[in-house]
Amino acid sequence: MHIAILTFEGFNELDSLIALGILNRIKTPGWRVSIASPTARVRSMNGVVIEAQASLREASEADVVIVGSGMQTREVVADAGLMAQLQLDPSRQLLGAQCSGALVLAKLGLLDGVTACTDLTTRPWVQAAGVAVLNQPFVANGNVATAGGCLASQYLAAWVIARLVSAEEARSAMHYVAPVGEKEDYVERAMRNIAPFMAPVPAAA
Repeated sequence: MHIAILTFEGFNELDSLIALGILNRIKTPGWRVSIASPTARVRSMNGVVIEAQASLREASEADVVIVGSGMQTREVVADAGLMAQLQLDPSRQLLGAQCSGALVLAKLGLLDGVTACTDLTTRPWVQAAGVAVLNQPFVANGNVATAGGCLASQYLAAWVIARLVSAEEARSAMHYVAPVGEKEDYVERAMRNIAPFMAPVPAAA
């Protein structure tokens, strides 16, 4: 099971790395979580440089793809060569987008006719792409989920775990990262946000 977190130049550390940390709480054989980037290294919006663990081509073949956000997402979607490398398909993948990552899914036509969540800065750009934006942190439509606000990345990660493993494993992962003394509240809030969207989508006849 390969989960790729698309991470571009100018990325938001919270959006990519919180999801990475929570998803790596799963220790089953074959479970792999990768930072996938168009270049060998990318620099965050705050100057943190990380090395890619997978290419965009590898990400397009992953079982799950989460599109991280950052300061240069509009430049990403304007780059036809880069976007052409993203061959994403919700019929064979779980897809998620964090904050401005929703712009990438919108550009690929993966948010056509559905609602989405994003951060407040990105909201007008996503709306300009013809997508209705909800005033909530998380929503999923079938195999495509979007989250708005940096700390909503925890909901995206928990949703992936619930869909691929179990709700109990999602609870366990959230319990581990939640603050001491507030764990029960954090876990219940997370599960409340993703609960309507955890059931697998029935296969087409």
